[in-house]
Amino acid sequence: MKKIAVLGLGKVGTLAAELLHGSGFEVTGIDITDRGDLPFPVKALDLSKTSDVEATFAKQDAVLSCLPFHLNIPLADIAHRTGIHYFDLTEDVPTTNHIIELSKTSKGLMAPQCGLAPGFIGIVGASLISQLDECRSCKMRVGALPQNPTGLMGYSFNWSPEGVVNEYLNDCEVLEDGERKLVSPMEWLEDIYIDGMKLEAFTTSGGLGTMCETYQGQVANIDYKTMRYPGHANLMNFFFHELLMRDRRTEAGEILVNAKPPVEDDIVYVHAAAEGTIGGKLQRREFVRGYRPIEVAGKQRTAISWTTAGSVVAIIEMVRDGALPATGFLKQEEISLEAFLATPTGGLYAKN
Repeated sequence: MKKIAVLGLGKVGTLAAELLHGSGFEVTGIDITDRGDLPFPVKALDLSKTSDVEATFAKQDAVLSCLPFHLNIPLADIAHRTGIHYFDLTEDVPTTNHIIELSKTSKGLMAPQCGLAPGFIGIVGASLISQLDECRSCKMRVGALPQNPTGLMGYSFNWSPEGVVNEYLNDCEVLEDGERKLVSPMEWLEDIYIDGMKLEAFTTSGGLGTMCETYQGQVANIDYKTMRYPGHANLMNFFFHELLMRDRRTEAGEILVNAKPPVEDDIVYVHAAAEGTIGGKLQRREFVRGYRPIEVAGKQRTAISWTTAGSVVAIIEMVRDGALPATGFLKQEEISLEAFLATPTGGLYAKN
């Protein structure tokens, strides 16, 4: 795997493409407009023209989509037809289910959910579970937040508004007492403290990827929650449900971004904990980190940008180097955390 096309050159897509270029891949950037400020060729492409997209994919060994989730199914279909590897960052469950079906007949690897959550958090959770002889619960939490919040909402939209709205409104899969269940989003509210900072956590959709299926019968309780500053969940429930913005998702995203635009000084909190037994004694294993903006590839990058781009690029490096399968469907929980951190790009997580 040498040639890879990166679709969508926003902050995450641009950084992912730069990291792949620096790792020795022959990168082609694909965006709605051409760009001349990058160290690899960029092609302007209308994704609605299927024949043009297919011709472009046919020249590649792999494709990475950094586009909004609703665009990924047709792109995955084209990657499947052309027999190349497919990677994306989606948290959307129907998109992932579609790609799972494609993987049953794919010539290349089908690997959605390769970002932060789902993605890195699943790699961490699986690592914690593996440290226990028997695991009774695994709780995974991620929060991408402004370092210096203002207002009652305490938030800035550094991530795709479409993705955030999707996570806040779609049902969430959990394992509870051994059963796979769907529960409502923005529920199961709890308090979490990291370095004395009080945060709240609540259910959101898609963060577990395929973990409930993988661990059913092995781990009784698994759930994923998003972390925010206190009071956020109550305001979002009011916005979406009392004001009925759940029925106007596109407009909801526009309103929220207009009210809380992106910031440069952000922080990504990761909090995962597994409980179980080792040698018959009850134990708890934790992974708690706060990732801040750093300089990557010669530029200062937001925490959400480098943690998301870094995750998918590390996985692509592992596939190229033969550390992961080259066909079928890739589950994040099958990736070794130690091997992930040992890659050139995954090492960013260990250093920072």
